[in-house]
Amino acid sequence: MLSAYVPIALFIAVATGFAVFTLVFTSLIHPSKYNKVKLEPYECGIEPTTDARDRYSIRYYLVAMLFVIFDVETVFMFPWAVIFDKLALFGLIEMLVFIFILVVGYYYAWQKGALEWA
Repeated sequence: MLSAYVPIALFIAVATGFAVFTLVFTSLIHPSKYNKVKLEPYECGIEPTTDARDRYSIRYYLVAMLFVIFDVETVFMFPWAVIFDKLALFGLIEMLVFIFILVVGYYYAWQKGALEWA
């Protein structure tokens, strides 16, 4: 009975060993002195012009939330496309209603000015 758990125990031992080995190895080879570039908030090669903790417009977050909401909703189209031939006309009409609801949502957001950047 316990022999069935040997692969699981082996997997846990290998995963733990890999994690410990990686942490120990990287602590041995990391540079001990930090330079000015490493201590900057961004390492993109461009000098920062403002503070990293500046305030952003609420529209930035609103556009991000709209993207996530509508992107997640369009993920529902993939399973529909996989079984499209089984759903026939009913599936087509159902997806057209779904797309219509998405378009109405986009139109509402556009009319409210949520998609304006400035």
